[in-house]
Amino acid sequence: MKIWIVSSALLFSAAVFAQKTTTEIPKNWYQLDRAASGYYGISLDKAYDFIKAKKLKSKQVVVAVIDSGIDTLHEDLKSILWTNAKEIPGNGIDDDHNGYIDDVHGWNFLGGKDGRNVKEDSYEGARVYTALKAKYGDEIPADSTLTTSEKNEVELYKKAKEKIVGQVNPAETAFLRQLLPGFLKGDSVIKNEIAKEEYNCTDLEKFISVDAAANRTKAFLLQLCKANSSNELSNKQIIDELQGDLRKADAADHAPEQYRKEIVQDNENDINDRFYGNKDIMAATPFHGTHCSGIIGAVRDNGKGIQGIADNVRMMMVRAVPDGDEHDKDIATAIRYAVENGAQIISMSFGKEFSPEKRWVDSAVRFAESRGVLLVHAAGNDAKNVDSTDNFPSPVYLDNGQKATNWITVGASGDPKTGSITANFSNYGKKEVDVFAPGVQIYSTIPGGNNYGNASGTSMACPVVAGTAALLLEYFPTLSAKQLKYIIEKSAVAPDTEVTIPGTTDKTKLSELCVSGGLLNAYEAVKLAATLQGDRQAVNEALPKSRITKNKKG
Repeated sequence: MKIWIVSSALLFSAAVFAQKTTTEIPKNWYQLDRAASGYYGISLDKAYDFIKAKKLKSKQVVVAVIDSGIDTLHEDLKSILWTNAKEIPGNGIDDDHNGYIDDVHGWNFLGGKDGRNVKEDSYEGARVYTALKAKYGDEIPADSTLTTSEKNEVELYKKAKEKIVGQVNPAETAFLRQLLPGFLKGDSVIKNEIAKEEYNCTDLEKFISVDAAANRTKAFLLQLCKANSSNELSNKQIIDELQGDLRKADAADHAPEQYRKEIVQDNENDINDRFYGNKDIMAATPFHGTHCSGIIGAVRDNGKGIQGIADNVRMMMVRAVPDGDEHDKDIATAIRYAVENGAQIISMSFGKEFSPEKRWVDSAVRFAESRGVLLVHAAGNDAKNVDSTDNFPSPVYLDNGQKATNWITVGASGDPKTGSITANFSNYGKKEVDVFAPGVQIYSTIPGGNNYGNASGTSMACPVVAGTAALLLEYFPTLSAKQLKYIIEKSAVAPDTEVTIPGTTDKTKLSELCVSGGLLNAYEAVKLAATLQGDRQAVNEALPKSRITKNKKG
């Protein structure tokens, strides 16, 4: 998630909260059928009606969510958590010999064996810049003196230097440094007075304090929520983004702090050093992962909260995404863990501009591809064309330029009542973005046991597609990952009007912004799936896990 700050206007414009809504819309608008409701949803009830009419039976599907963590006690999620049947909870022994002790519901690759967890991290561009500056210095060497590998590094160094040094705005940085201490001071008072560590604008509407700093923080947060048409923007999200942007600015003169190194204590330079982390998949940062997980599979028809898209899934949380840029090694290892432990679909709502160890991620993607596992990835929230702008991880293999056949990249759509059919923050690409799916004002589970709220972003569009893919696989279990991708793209419905190019006021056909030229539609997808003969090979069920030679005690 990204929040931009315009210092002259004292205004936040958050990528995940930036889409203006012009009217009240149903909480489940994104699941509705346009013909029946007028909203550009995915026709989910219509899909279930089709399934019921065909008298289809479901087979349970495991969906891994690589994210920030999950509220394992949430009323709409706790009963659908994936459970490692071969692991005895809490005995400190690696019962199933897969290298991970007590991995009952997933694994945390941002944790230490002592129970501590990485919360925040640096910007990948800063890490790249610092490492290559130490190697090449301030003077870029001539190409004639470099090997092919070094030439690639130098190009990467130039790009990182431009991002870190060339794009730092001193006035904005000074504004952030002035803003943050006052916000933190008032935040501390508010947290104490309302007895909540994380709060949003709804919590503040009736909040009254005699403390001046608290009232300034309250007024500022309410201003931001009003500007972004969402009461779900929280104190934690603002603070995380403020601190993250300051870390970026500091990278021009200082090496980024190694947040991960002391806690995780693996060898970051060795992809084969895989057995690190801890079992704490909730940690202290579960908002994003909890929200994404609920979209996919929150328990249906239980009279609580929301209806997840898929009705027979088990959610595996693999924590690998901090407040900041994720590390390539953690993502590669997370994908491998998910595949080895039976995930059939992996939802990935994260991204960054640099991927120095992309070959490691590529190897993991190939592994998933060989096992028939579908990877669904968010396109990003920068209103950029990713045909020409980097957004990692990506499905294009570094060594041969070919694309993974098991990968779907998702842009975010909305509705005219939320501002526009295409979300104004969404990345797009005629070649690189496969489909658009609802990602504006999506109501889902949030931490707190029984809490729900809205969020927006391609981070939300991604699990909408992952949930739909899971629904397809439940009722058509012989479909391969390649077929799931084909169905989702082929069944996408082109809007009957031109759409706005994100970040502009220009109009074009959606076919100019994504491969399919359409919006995700679950009903059309299940109809198409019913006509196909599946070609899934039975490899995942019989997949041998990585094993170690003996039990490890924690």
